Amino acid sequence: MYNILICDDEKDIVNALKIYLNDSEYRLFTAYNGKEAVRMVMQEEIHLVLMDIMMPEMDGIEAMVKIRETSNVPVILLTAKSEDSDKILGLTVGADDYITKPFNPVEVSARVKSQLRRYLLLGAGVQHNGVIRCGGIELDDIQKKVSVDGEEIALTPTEYDILKLLMMHPGQVFSPKQIYMKIWNDQPYGSENTVAVHIRHLREKVEINPAEPRYLKVVWGQGYKMEKGR
Repeated sequence: MYNILICDDEKDIVNALKIYLNDSEYRLFTAYNGKEAVRMVMQEEIHLVLMDIMMPEMDGIEAMVKIRETSNVPVILLTAKSEDSDKILGLTVGADDYITKPFNPVEVSARVKSQLRRYLLLGAGVQHNGVIRCGGIELDDIQKKVSVDGEEIALTPTEYDILKLLMMHPGQVFSPKQIYMKIWNDQPYGSENTVAVHIRHLREKVEINPAEPRYLKVVWGQGYKMEKGR
């Protein structure tokens, strides 16, 4: 049973999402503003959050920041706006994905399943034995831990998956579209901004100087690569 929190100040949208996610494997929780969402994540074992950006009392961005202080639970932001700035801001503060209103029920279901799969694999499943190392970065895929120069760092499930993909193929360049399709299992519409935000956030965690990265390198006009260990 997977616990999913739906947070939106519009009850009709909450009810619609409950219908879309009517599945015997899901236990659905509801909240109607950011404060309620933060409190629910702290009180319950939530496996995924669907949260609107524009809400009273505490908006989705502020709630996202609060949630990320204590939890790496995957968060899919809901937005009625088409501007990239809202989506990029949400991804910057720790969201894993976003869905633009009005929703496509099939898309909602697919994105939820994708995020749950990654989150649960991050916590328990073993895909590869042993430890992957690139220079001072060590990724233990059994314990699902990442350390930089011996110091453990906290990554979101999406950040972990991107880092693992690049570390498993040191020196290989992946385009934003390739990364998006491999990590999100979705068509790469708007992938450049989404991937760029996650790479920037990842750099802030693994690089001593994100402006002059040792490991996560940009190959201009082509994509990203993990520098081979040295």
